[in-house]
Amino acid sequence: MAYAEKVYKVRNGKATKQFTWRSRYKKPDGTWGTQPGFDTKRLAEDYGNQQEALIKMYQWVDPERAEMHFGKWAREWMASRAPRGRTITTRWDRLDTHILPRWEHTPLIKVNWFDAEAWANSVSLTHDDSTASQCLTLMSQIMTGAVDAGCILVNPLAGRRRSRPAAVKQRIQQKATARAEGEARAADPERLLRVARRLGPLDGTHLLTTAFAGPRWGEGLALTKEDSLGERKEPHWGGFFTCPTLQLRQEVAEYQTRDPATGKKGPMFFGLEPLKTDGSLRDVDLPPFLHELILAQIERLPEKVSWLYCTRSGKCWRGSNFGRQVMRPACDGREALPKSKGHRAREKWDPIIPGMTMDLLRHTHDTYQAQIGVAEPLAFEQAGHRRPGIKAVYQHPTPDMRKQRLEGLQEIFERAMSNLGWDQIWEKSELISGIPPKRSLGAGKRAPRARSVA
Repeated sequence: MAYAEKVYKVRNGKATKQFTWRSRYKKPDGTWGTQPGFDTKRLAEDYGNQQEALIKMYQWVDPERAEMHFGKWAREWMASRAPRGRTITTRWDRLDTHILPRWEHTPLIKVNWFDAEAWANSVSLTHDDSTASQCLTLMSQIMTGAVDAGCILVNPLAGRRRSRPAAVKQRIQQKATARAEGEARAADPERLLRVARRLGPLDGTHLLTTAFAGPRWGEGLALTKEDSLGERKEPHWGGFFTCPTLQLRQEVAEYQTRDPATGKKGPMFFGLEPLKTDGSLRDVDLPPFLHELILAQIERLPEKVSWLYCTRSGKCWRGSNFGRQVMRPACDGREALPKSKGHRAREKWDPIIPGMTMDLLRHTHDTYQAQIGVAEPLAFEQAGHRRPGIKAVYQHPTPDMRKQRLEGLQEIFERAMSNLGWDQIWEKSELISGIPPKRSLGAGKRAPRARSVA
């Protein structure tokens, strides 16, 4: 039963005759809760009775927990999570750079949608709009954790849709227009093959694998000579459908590590991690030409090299180095350099596909799938995307869908080769510094097609 007690004011270390009332009520754990500052005994008792009534209805929230600062709770929440390392790093980047400078000392009970939306729109004016949305999403996850922990009753950010003011919409449209005018899109196969020839077999095969099989950057780096290729075998019309596959089972990740509890920066991480989602764990069906090129790549690499796609010294690529040393010169062009001490002469390269990246090559793969009419169940599976909706439960890829996809990708390749007047991608065996080839990588020799066998 709640009750009230007098609290005498103190002046110069001595109690005076003036007093206020303090409410006392029993908390769920059996201890006594307290709330001071009431003018009358009746107000204090009413407050205590209300708390005990809420406790009986399982709707009570400890006022001390509700007054906890957002920053303190965010650190508790982060310490209790255990996602992949890159996810921890990204969350701490958002907290340190954007969220905590504004919300660090705000009590949980005082976080509301009106202030959060206005703040997110201010972030959109100086950063990408997606950054502001990601910050709101992370804040909502943290506030949901506060509800689950009994700090607050309701997450005020859950399920809310942000409305953007005119200034933010204008900035988004300006960025979209600039991106559409200056950014490379899906690559046409003829220019793609020209870049592959320019790069040579080692990096050119990597380029074509991304464009025609669609592994993510980290997934492609994690491919090894021993485990990259497999075979699909499915019942089909009284026999079996078989085709070679690219087995994606892990990825190479590179990021700045963070202490999960404090956010303190640690050393850089560069190594293998599990794939992010179940949908990313997949076998990608390979068209005949690409299967042949990957077999040749495996044959070409020395025994001591494990990675399928690697540097000239056989080591795993770093993303920034690959972009600077391989993609940018091959796609954007480069100036000629005369021979000098320690450097051989370098010919001039004209631009072929300015702005092309490995991520856009993955876009190219999915665009090719749409171009040849790949059925949705198979298109989502091969790209490693999670298909939304109930159709993801009811529809599944079939051998006929797979055959149609492989024939379509093979036709794109063969038509591009014909348009260029080539019978093989690389004109001759090319010596690669540190990794000598064992045989020519021409595309003239045919690999077995996907087939149905009785």
